[in-house]
Amino acid sequence: MSDLVLKRQPEPVAEIERIGAQGAPVPVVDIEAEHVAKAFGDTPIFADLNFRLERGKATALVGANGAGKSTLLRCLMGLIPVSEGRVRLLQQEATGAKAAKLRGLRSRVGFVSQKHNLVPRLSVLSNVLHGLLGQKGGPRHWTHSLAPATSRTAALQALEKVGLAHLALRRADRLSGGQSQRVAIARALVSRPEVLFADEPCASLDPQAGEDVMELFFDLARQEGVTVVFTSHHIDHALRYGDRVLGLAEGRLRLDATAASLKPADLRGLYD
Repeated sequence: MSDLVLKRQPEPVAEIERIGAQGAPVPVVDIEAEHVAKAFGDTPIFADLNFRLERGKATALVGANGAGKSTLLRCLMGLIPVSEGRVRLLQQEATGAKAAKLRGLRSRVGFVSQKHNLVPRLSVLSNVLHGLLGQKGGPRHWTHSLAPATSRTAALQALEKVGLAHLALRRADRLSGGQSQRVAIARALVSRPEVLFADEPCASLDPQAGEDVMELFFDLARQEGVTVVFTSHHIDHALRYGDRVLGLAEGRLRLDATAASLKPADLRGLYD
C-alpha cells in the first residue's frame, strides 16, 4: 500500500476573491467611499457620499464650480482628511491612516492636475523622474544627471509613450502648454501607478491641444489597465472618456450612472 497521501491543493487567493457565491466574477474595487463628508470650518462642501469604483474603469466627477469635485478627489487620494465617513484606497483603509501608510498608498497612485507643476529650470527628463520620488526618494531622482540608469530608462520610456522622447533634455520652461501637460502625464505614468487621478487635465489648454491630451491620457490609461478618476467641466469629455459618471450638486451625490446610459441633457442640470 502506497504511503503517498494526495492532498487537495488550495485554490489561488486571487481567484477566490474574484468569484462570488453564485460562481460569477466579482469586480475588484480600488476606491470605496462610505458616508464621506467634508467641511472646511463651518462651511460644508459635501456629505453622505457613497460609491465603489471598480478596477480598470474610468469615472468622471462632474458638477458646477464649487460643487466639491477637486476636494473629493483629494479626499480619495488621502491628501486631505475627510470630516466624516471612511475612504478605502487599493483595498486599504486611507481614513485615519498613519503617515507612513499613506505615503505607501500614494506611491501606487498617479496624479495629473490642470496646472502642470513642472520645475521650469530643469529638463523634461528630470521632471519626469520626479514621478519616481514617491517610490525611490532621495536626491538622485531630482535631476537626470544623478539618477540611476534604470530610472532614466523608465523616464525615457514614459516620454516615448507621450511622444516627447526627443525633447528629453529641453528645459521645461521652453515647452508649449500641450507639451507641458504631456510631460505631466509621463511623470504620472513613470511609476506605473495602479490608480490615476486627474483634476481638469485639459482645462488650461486650447481646445485642440485639450482634445489631443485627453485622447492620449485615456489611451495610455486603458493600455496600462489603470483605474482612473477625473474631474471635468466638459460634458462631452465626461461621457466620451468615462465609463461611469458621478455628479455632485448641493453637497450631495445627485447622479451615479454609466456613461453609456446618459445623454448631455442629463448632465446639464448639474451645472446650473
